[in-house]
Amino acid sequence: MTEPSRDVVELAERRAQARAERDFVSADNLRDEIAAAGWIVHDTPGGGFELTAKPPFEVWPTVESIPVTAVVVDISRLDQGGSKAGQALTGSEDRARQWEQARDQAVAAERAGDRPERSHEGAGPALKPQHAEAARVANEASGVVDDPTAPGGMIETALTRAGTPSMVASQLLWDGSSATSRIDQVIADHEKSVHRAAEEALDRDRREQAGEPSSGAPAEQNERPLVSVGILVDGWPDDLRTCVESLIAHTSAQIVALDLGDVDGAGAMLHELAQRYPDRVKAWHVAEKPHWREGSAGWGAARSKLLHLDNAQVHVVLETSTVFEGDAITPLVHALDADGVAAAGWRGVIPANNGHQWAEAGPGEVKALLGHLFAVRRLTALGVGGFPERARFSRHADLEFSLNLPGKLVVPEKDLPVREERHRGYHDVDPEYRDKESRRTYDRVLKRLRETGDD
Repeated sequence: MTEPSRDVVELAERRAQARAERDFVSADNLRDEIAAAGWIVHDTPGGGFELTAKPPFEVWPTVESIPVTAVVVDISRLDQGGSKAGQALTGSEDRARQWEQARDQAVAAERAGDRPERSHEGAGPALKPQHAEAARVANEASGVVDDPTAPGGMIETALTRAGTPSMVASQLLWDGSSATSRIDQVIADHEKSVHRAAEEALDRDRREQAGEPSSGAPAEQNERPLVSVGILVDGWPDDLRTCVESLIAHTSAQIVALDLGDVDGAGAMLHELAQRYPDRVKAWHVAEKPHWREGSAGWGAARSKLLHLDNAQVHVVLETSTVFEGDAITPLVHALDADGVAAAGWRGVIPANNGHQWAEAGPGEVKALLGHLFAVRRLTALGVGGFPERARFSRHADLEFSLNLPGKLVVPEKDLPVREERHRGYHDVDPEYRDKESRRTYDRVLKRLRETGDD
């Protein structure tokens, strides 16, 4: 089957009309009919569409539509129900009321899932991004994790199958002050177990440094991995294969990858790699193509989704143009052990000429890390809202993300065993588009530099 039938084309035309009329329910139903007929519909600029044969893997319609089942909340910035940032919640009645509101919002968001047209189903206004939008697919039914470098202390609670957070997590969320509670002891015991598990993970990492690869060694069943490497797949399947196989050969890190639109068969290549290395590679696929390749999926939004889907303590950002010649992950993970370090990367830069130029910097502390390869504490990244979702293209988005992070950014003392091949996501993108989107992001970078007094 190389061409869609006339019936399928008519379904796609009806769907395009429904979207133009903002009848998203009908559009969703028509999309499902098209999929049942063996085709995937891709939306194109101007309200058009493109039909491709349905691949042998699950495809979500958009980046936003991939479900997540946990909520991450910054307990220092709670302001639902009249509570202001930094103000301790008091009174069991207020805590119960505020928890109920947040629970209903979180559950409504979970059920509404991906589509803006369902946002009216939420119970009240949506949680603000810095409070609860950061989420991930959890290995366990429920859990709470804290990160000492996250602003105010982030807590993470997985939604149960019924869609409600665990009791202990809810108490931690809404009783962040020293107020007493009937389950205080339960919380204290749980917190101790969480910290003990974190310490044990770090101890294992240090012990493995002596001889065995320690960076992201596959965790025991149901245990949170130490590190995962996040890859965006936007085409160029040969580059993807080279990058992933070098990572497989030289490290034991887990890989989480998001395919945007199966451009040039790159999604099929990712599927092949995930089947070949099922214990190492977890893949998600969307029909939405990258914004920089005439689609609608933005770099920041896609990177943030990967961050939410990951469940490791450390999230590594990797471009497919970066090829490993040795274990370059372990030095980055170990660099995060130093006090106050939020992220560590292969290449760092500092601003010059009032921020209009950036000079290569490092080893040591730098102002920003380049997106070829860097590791960040996942909850720290979630604590600043993830990656800049206004960044539709990757250029300068790494600078913007770096400037948003609290704590130190560092480049390790020793050179990392990696090399960079042609960065096709930059060089092979339409120059006019690249310059336009780069300027948009860089304007925000300059604004951020002025705000911090670092220009």
